[in-house]
Amino acid sequence: MEGLESVVLTIITASTPLLLAAIGELVAERSGVLNLGVEGMMVMGAVCGFGAAFATGSPLMGVFAGIGAGMGLSLLFGFLTLSLVANQVATGLALTLLGLGLSGLIGEGFVGLPGIKLAAIHIPVLTDIPFIGRILFGQDPLVYFSLFLTAAVSYALFRTRLGLIIRAVGANHHSAHALGYRVISVRYLCVLFGGGCAGLAGAYLSLAYTPQWIENMTAGRGWIALALVVFASWLPGRVAIGAYLFGTLMILGFYVQAQGIGIPSQFLSSLPYIVTIAALVFISANRMLTRLNTPACLGQPFVPDR
Repeated sequence: MEGLESVVLTIITASTPLLLAAIGELVAERSGVLNLGVEGMMVMGAVCGFGAAFATGSPLMGVFAGIGAGMGLSLLFGFLTLSLVANQVATGLALTLLGLGLSGLIGEGFVGLPGIKLAAIHIPVLTDIPFIGRILFGQDPLVYFSLFLTAAVSYALFRTRLGLIIRAVGANHHSAHALGYRVISVRYLCVLFGGGCAGLAGAYLSLAYTPQWIENMTAGRGWIALALVVFASWLPGRVAIGAYLFGTLMILGFYVQAQGIGIPSQFLSSLPYIVTIAALVFISANRMLTRLNTPACLGQPFVPDR
């Protein structure tokens, strides 16, 4: 039971950064903005979060620094794509390259240094319950926050006026503008929210998942988060399910190797990415799965009439 408990705990921590990054990107895409710079924002959040926590001795400061780094990079993306109307795909790719390069430069002096781990919550009696105690009541605060954020985003998008405005801007920005909504402002806020979530996901990697700094430690998780949004048909609940599914696949490879099962480690390491590609191919071949939820103006620039 202890072995199974440790596997479940590791799956939860592996899934949390995927969920945080994907839920932020979902909000941005619901507003009609396609941000392919999630990977760059995550890795910048990781290095800035680690650096701030190491300098101050406080993982909470690391969390805020990670969020700030992600929002800063997303603000640059928003300025280029929303204000200057640059191509969203090209800008997002450039932002990823910028984040990867800049994080390597900033984090050069952090390699090999001990990290400041984000402590798990301990609730007397409840956390000590065999098996389920640590799983349900002994996680770090960001695990619970990621689940709360998913529920809050789902409620806001489909039960509030703000969510209606965001979905209207993503579905038909010209009609939303004609109704008096500030399309650019709404998209800026959604992009900043997505960037903050991506930065938080990166900070989680360097403060909770593996409390240390390793160059390019995101290892493609930003791209998996992007695929998760499409995989989930832009629905928050499905994003959570998908994040835990992909997190399970990521940890499954390590578990199988530890058990000495004769499967090539290279195949197991690539399994999450293979499943990501297969899911995207399946969804592309079955457009009915996403047609009703796809933001019609996704990736399209908006230039208000003068």
